[in-house]
Amino acid sequence: MLYIGKDIDTDLEKYLDDAKSRAILVCGKRGGGKSYTLGVLAEEIYKSRKNIILMVDPMGIFHTMSLPNNEQQDLVWKWGASPAGVPVTVIVPGDPEKRYGGRDIIKEMENRGVKFQALRINPSDVTPESWCESFKYSINEPSGIALHKAIRRCKTKLKKDFFIPDIIEAVELDARAVNQTKDALINRLESAREWNIFEEIQYREFWQTLNPNTINILDLSTIDSGRYGRRPLIVSVLCRDVFFKRSIARRREELNLPVDMPKIWLLIDEAHQYVPAGKSSLSKEAIIRWVKEGRQPGLSLVVASQQPSAIDAEVLSQCDVIISHSITIKEDKDSLNKLTKDYMKGELKTYINKIGRIGEAILVDDFKEEVSRIKVRPLKSKPGGSE
Repeated sequence: MLYIGKDIDTDLEKYLDDAKSRAILVCGKRGGGKSYTLGVLAEEIYKSRKNIILMVDPMGIFHTMSLPNNEQQDLVWKWGASPAGVPVTVIVPGDPEKRYGGRDIIKEMENRGVKFQALRINPSDVTPESWCESFKYSINEPSGIALHKAIRRCKTKLKKDFFIPDIIEAVELDARAVNQTKDALINRLESAREWNIFEEIQYREFWQTLNPNTINILDLSTIDSGRYGRRPLIVSVLCRDVFFKRSIARRREELNLPVDMPKIWLLIDEAHQYVPAGKSSLSKEAIIRWVKEGRQPGLSLVVASQQPSAIDAEVLSQCDVIISHSITIKEDKDSLNKLTKDYMKGELKTYINKIGRIGEAILVDDFKEEVSRIKVRPLKSKPGGSE
């Protein structure tokens, strides 16, 4: 059970049942406590030691959870707990020292209890369509056709063990592509090598990067954003890989065979960047599949955003828990209001309008079919950002 806080009206403790996979929406205006609550959920999930936790952190703020929350120690004590940091592994695409600006920064963070893990994604794990979208190529134009064909040729010949130089070679050997198309495409592929996010030596399983004994934080703050940027590309590859591996693990569990990959909780801050409403993105399809089909293989999801109206409706409709802090934008209230359930005594926006102070939230739990006005418990670890 995940301890979230207390009911403001009854003072009873509020818990979320985590015995089965969950899909949770956390939202609230800027400074309202959204990221803070995401940290509380991460602490509670970690406490059970049953699941692997992966937090997608586009702002680079959650590494502070390795430290105790001494700034709020009186409040933490008041709630019957003590300030305490949690083990944290920060996963950094590329070279952590280069991304963070020097060895001295890494060393100081390590002194504060942060572990670092470099990440490089396998070129073979990127679909031909995603390669084209990354370069903003249509699969119907010459460059897109040549790239799509080169990726498929590599997959056929080399299976999963190919890298960008192999793709370049496949482009060069394409007899039907004109030299101008080849030169332009090779230039783009050479530029992609300079992104420093792709594996260049050997194929590596992503799930082996995850530390089951810590909270894993994928820090994307040093990576370019955008719907077709490198952030959604990385998230797409990781979601697809974990989904596939957990599907295999689930079948092994049903047959009482050994399993080396536990169930996964994926927590995504600023989720509208990765699964936007009314727009496409490199990671959208993978996240929608996670939330719609992930329950069987043991995949849980938490999406957090200041703009719930900017998250795709297919994701919102699958959330069986809503934790909403104060919302003031009409479009966001209207988006949440569409999630009103039959068991509620009124519209969801009516409950949201009753939120008073920072840290208060409306908790909607479909499993229990109840709505509560709650005070989120204080973090034991140090909160990042301004919330």
